[in-house]
Amino acid sequence: MIFVDGDTEIAPGSVAALRGALQSDDHAHLASALPLNGRRAAHYRAAMRKQRGVFGDLYAIRGRFLALMQAKGIRLPDDLIGDDGLIGAMTKTNLEDESHWDDTRIIISEGAGFFCDPVRITRLQTLVLQHRRMVNYSIRFFQNRIVSDIMKREGPSGLPRSLSSIYGNYIHYLVPRRSLLLRYYDRLACKRMLSPGRH
Repeated sequence: MIFVDGDTEIAPGSVAALRGALQSDDHAHLASALPLNGRRAAHYRAAMRKQRGVFGDLYAIRGRFLALMQAKGIRLPDDLIGDDGLIGAMTKTNLEDESHWDDTRIIISEGAGFFCDPVRITRLQTLVLQHRRMVNYSIRFFQNRIVSDIMKREGPSGLPRSLSSIYGNYIHYLVPRRSLLLRYYDRLACKRMLSPGRH
């Protein structure tokens, strides 16, 4: 199964390359495509190759892994922002806790890539959208901390239907970071996360 973000442009040949990558490595559960544009694209490509990471923009998951998820009744939390980190962890642990971590369950497909719509500071609409993204990125940062704790202790079987249902148990995690820019968006994120009915 191929997963792609709605605002992502798929480079020609990428779908076939993702399929071929999984066919070439029966041990891998996921084939990850590489970002082809953006100011830090080269940095991200190097990091993905080193860490066997996954970008949520474009990746492929083997059907039998999804069937195993179904059989175990494992699903992503409904209010999760950004699935790539959790999907990567679930594939690397084979749906177990983090003591089963195996980086080789993700393969980087060098022939698969994608383009993202760049931020244009001259367009007001784009700036408004980027502001919303930054708040969501902060929410994702805090959600990832919560999810990591669950993955270490219980694995994906311990994930709740809604992460907002357990925010109260993780108040000590909802602390804005020191960077002035991140701190601003972190504070907006914490306010949104802890406001009833605004998750």
